[in-house]
Amino acid sequence: MAKKKNEKENVNLGLGTGRRKTAVARVFLREGDGNITINGRKVEDYFGNPLNVYMVNQPLDVTNNKGKFDIIINVFGGGPTGQAGACRHGISRALVEHDEANRPVLHTSGFMTRDSRMVERKKFGQPGARRKFQFSKR
Repeated sequence: MAKKKNEKENVNLGLGTGRRKTAVARVFLREGDGNITINGRKVEDYFGNPLNVYMVNQPLDVTNNKGKFDIIINVFGGGPTGQAGACRHGISRALVEHDEANRPVLHTSGFMTRDSRMVERKKFGQPGARRKFQFSKR
């Protein structure tokens, strides 16, 4: 069914992809009143830990954009902390795409830099990445 021309569509003001560890977050910035939705749920419901909720809100607090945008996030992979970091990175990128004036503040806060720390891979002949099997002299 065709939409009427006068109906308001959900227009994305900014898009951002955030990554941390193995978590990837796709962020869509839209006009609204400050609702943040992650995988169809509110932030407080999705992240049980208030520290993770605080991490997601940091870019909005730093740039004084709290309550100005609705943010829809699709996130997968990793654990809760990695997903919260990926959301923070994605929101920062989306805010910069919307308004380039946000870049210096977000960059000095460290939100534009992708945290590249990953889990080290397991090596052959060892039980873990660095752990060795117990040495037996006899």
